[in-house]
Amino acid sequence: MLNAVIRGSLTNRVLVIFAALLLMGVGGYVAATMPVDVFPDLTAPTVTVITEAYGMAPEEVETLITFPIEAAVNGAANVRRVRSATAVGISVVWVEFEWGTDIYNARQVVTEKLTLIGGSLPPEVEKPILAPISSIMGEILFLSLTSDRHSGIELRTIADTVMRRRLLSVPGVSQVVPIGGGVKQYQVVLSPEKLRAYGLDVAQVAAKLRETNQNVSAGFLVKGGQEQLIQGIGRVRTPEDIARTVVDVRNGVPVRVGQLGDVRIGEAIKRGEGSSRARPAVILGIQKQPGANTLTLTETLDRTLDELERSLPEGVKVDRHIFRQADFISVSVHNVEEALRDGGILVVVIVLLFLANIRASLITLLAIPLSLVTAVLVLKAFGSTINTMTLGGMAIAIGDLVDDAIIDVENIVRRLRENAQLPEERRQNSLAVIYHASVEVRSSVVFATLIILLVFLPIFFLGGVEGRLLMPLGLAYVVSLTASLVVSLTLTPALCSLLLTKSRGILAGREPWVVRVLKRIYAVVLGPTLRHPWVVILPSLVLLIAAGAAIPYMGRAFLPEFNEGALTLSAVTLPGTSLQQSDELGRAVERVLLGHEEVTGVARRTGRAELSEHAQGVEAAELDVTFKLPRGRGKDEFLNELRGEFSLIPGMNVVIGQPISHRIDHMLSGTRANVAVKIFGDDLYKLRTLAEDVRRQMQGVPGVVDLSTEQQVDIPVMKVRFDRDAIARHGLSVKEVSDAVDTAFRGQTVSQVLEGRYAFDMVVRVGEPGNVDAEAISNLPVDTPGGAKLPLKALARIEVSTGPNQISRESVQRKIVVMCNVSGRDLKGVVEEIRAKVADKVPLGRDQYRDYYVEYGGQFESAEETTRLLTVLSVAVIVGIGVLLSVAFGSTRDALLIMVNLPLALIGGVVGVYLSGGVLSVASLIGFITLFGLATRNGIMLVSHIRHLQQAEGATNFAEAVYLGAMERLAPILMTALTAGLALVPLAIGGDKPGNEIQAPMALVILCGLLTSTALNMLVVPALYLKFGRPAPPLAADEDLLALREQPALAGGGAH
Repeated sequence: MLNAVIRGSLTNRVLVIFAALLLMGVGGYVAATMPVDVFPDLTAPTVTVITEAYGMAPEEVETLITFPIEAAVNGAANVRRVRSATAVGISVVWVEFEWGTDIYNARQVVTEKLTLIGGSLPPEVEKPILAPISSIMGEILFLSLTSDRHSGIELRTIADTVMRRRLLSVPGVSQVVPIGGGVKQYQVVLSPEKLRAYGLDVAQVAAKLRETNQNVSAGFLVKGGQEQLIQGIGRVRTPEDIARTVVDVRNGVPVRVGQLGDVRIGEAIKRGEGSSRARPAVILGIQKQPGANTLTLTETLDRTLDELERSLPEGVKVDRHIFRQADFISVSVHNVEEALRDGGILVVVIVLLFLANIRASLITLLAIPLSLVTAVLVLKAFGSTINTMTLGGMAIAIGDLVDDAIIDVENIVRRLRENAQLPEERRQNSLAVIYHASVEVRSSVVFATLIILLVFLPIFFLGGVEGRLLMPLGLAYVVSLTASLVVSLTLTPALCSLLLTKSRGILAGREPWVVRVLKRIYAVVLGPTLRHPWVVILPSLVLLIAAGAAIPYMGRAFLPEFNEGALTLSAVTLPGTSLQQSDELGRAVERVLLGHEEVTGVARRTGRAELSEHAQGVEAAELDVTFKLPRGRGKDEFLNELRGEFSLIPGMNVVIGQPISHRIDHMLSGTRANVAVKIFGDDLYKLRTLAEDVRRQMQGVPGVVDLSTEQQVDIPVMKVRFDRDAIARHGLSVKEVSDAVDTAFRGQTVSQVLEGRYAFDMVVRVGEPGNVDAEAISNLPVDTPGGAKLPLKALARIEVSTGPNQISRESVQRKIVVMCNVSGRDLKGVVEEIRAKVADKVPLGRDQYRDYYVEYGGQFESAEETTRLLTVLSVAVIVGIGVLLSVAFGSTRDALLIMVNLPLALIGGVVGVYLSGGVLSVASLIGFITLFGLATRNGIMLVSHIRHLQQAEGATNFAEAVYLGAMERLAPILMTALTAGLALVPLAIGGDKPGNEIQAPMALVILCGLLTSTALNMLVVPALYLKFGRPAPPLAADEDLLALREQPALAGGGAH
């Protein structure tokens, strides 16, 4: 069938060339319009359920809200993990579904489950809501609003009413979360003394304020042929309107709200603060929807912000350069594109050197753009984007794309040169020569490409985040390589028949000088090697044993560390610290950062924003930092300096991470750190004791940095224990007394004040929140049905106690996490040492901790699973290669001799791992898989040509056939190996550049492996083949070939 394809291409050359041009045009257009991103979409199907419980204690929230929600969703279809965090007044439950689950179906399932438990949740809590669907990449843009002329309330109002609403209308934006400033409220702050003096209570004031703030529609007035709407205007507009509201009338004199306290515009009680470059600010975090094009979305946001800035009050400054994910994407994609370009240039140089013919080189190199645009079209069909993974797949493949065309063109050139040297009467039709030359290498080209495609199959069996990350790379590689095979069978012969048959360089019958020099050198080495094979076999065995012995000493990691040019810092102080004090400590961290000239931008978010999906207390802060290192300044050196300075800030524990890396960590383990040691059990105090024991053991492990324990500690709690007997004696209920306490101190929202299109809460409370003390709480007046006013201390016992600040859960179990990052050492080595120390020194599962157990989560968990799967699949692939070769050559002996290239490639691959840092990551494993396919191709080309010489060209002396086959295959094997290897040099040496982190270890493994396998293939395989191989039997003549040879010309082939 393949012979027919080659024959059809030669007879329909114009059609083939037109199809190629059409493909180039369509593919080029699609490539220019495809969305660009840093990585493929890594978002796991996760539904986040948020329930606000306004000041309720964590243990109560856990029992009444978190546990019922967890129990409801745990049994849902395709749910793989349920995690939760419960803090003061909030419950956040993350429901994680199996990869591949449709997120909208997942949300529907969770919504249905929540409906079932809606009636059992406490009436005083808000209805659970689902957070918007957002990308794992998190915030794509942070903005800060600062001003020297406007208050925090004014800035926050601008952020909430103008900026957030406008930005949410931009297609692709999923959420805009503001933090900082002050949420505007109309506040009625009542004086306890004045309330007592007038004999009034808070409930009466609240009721009157509700009644005084409404408009009335009284129907229509019909007059003649017209009707008019009758509307009563009673809504308050200003604090003065509120102050004039009448609460009661005493002796004909109205008692107004203004007489009972202070009416003003003020800040709502806040649990979060924002800062930019150590100055108070409102920070807006913009999140994108999964699948949205980050670069296009950022451009749209910039245009929207340009419009918004023109309409903002004078003095308000918007800083867009705190953190921009688009910058990282642009740099990363640019770096990979550069590697792709530079690799392509090296390929061009190699092809020109070896072929020494512009036309032949042009034909060979055309395989590159055609294969790449084909890959782009297929990626588009699969809904993928242009990202560092798809570009990386193409960059790794770029040297391989010309290999099939090189083999074909080199053989055609050699056969045309030989034909030109024959006497006139013995020369064949040039079209027949081209057909013959293409058919001669057809089987080796096809089987070599099939084997390379076979070795890439394991990538498509990967699951989880590693599958999502690497599958697009594998798809880009496989599709472009398949396209290059099709090009070599169709376009290459067609162009050869048009451009090479009259080429003077080829008809001159002289090989290029590079090939002649290489053959002379090779002949000097090959002859003695064939006569004394053990001279090369034994050293190769020694090298192989050394490489095998080095493998156990390699470190293990999931993915290489990214270089994002940005940091995400988690700065945590002691729970129970006030927001004001936590803000001061956060500002100290900012000042440390700004003291380094490398830092270009800092934004801090302390506490929890009102719309945030994280149950973060006021003691915790997140800082987003952008930096640019000068030439010669190492990133590790910079981070170590920062860690040293952070350790000097009293009471602060700072963990350093990177935005995307730590979001991947959070998705894998629920913790934003490389390693998460999770301890499970029921008693919070025992969990904390065990966590401290684990932390002490981890502290002494080399490579552990940013060590911290999840901040679960007791915080001071003032408990008002109601006396039921006393409450009953005075005709009250517990609810009435608790409502009085709630309204007095937290405040009660009684209505809303409209300002144009915007509404602001009207809140009533007793006294200033900052002035409330134990005495004020004890003396709070509570009304009785009989009209008497009793102090709260007469109805309740007030005491100061302690309670947990936060409760974490996973798989319906309480847990506490000890977390750390790893620096200067491999991940697996660190985890194994931690495991050994914890198992030996921490009494988990013993004595009083019998029901307590530990789990290790994080990147290494995925690395272990992936390594195990790839190892099993690699063995299956090697067996598959052997079967395929046995079928292709009809000889198990020949198949085994070809597969000698695999251990030869392993030698260089191991060297490549050590050059890239000595850590075996998933990226390195993929490099080995690719390497085995490329190395096998060298053996196929060599052995198939030796067999061809015996079967088709009448070589009867086996030793001569081996020698001649090796000499004639030297040029194509070196060309394919050099193009495949040197094309990877830009990636291999640019491993520290953003975007190249994953491809660089792959490139080093392939590059070094190709060097050893190619060098040893040209010596070890001929020596082994001569010693252990068998002569191949002659084949019957090819009928198609005979028919072509008998024709004087074919479609004008002799004239071209």
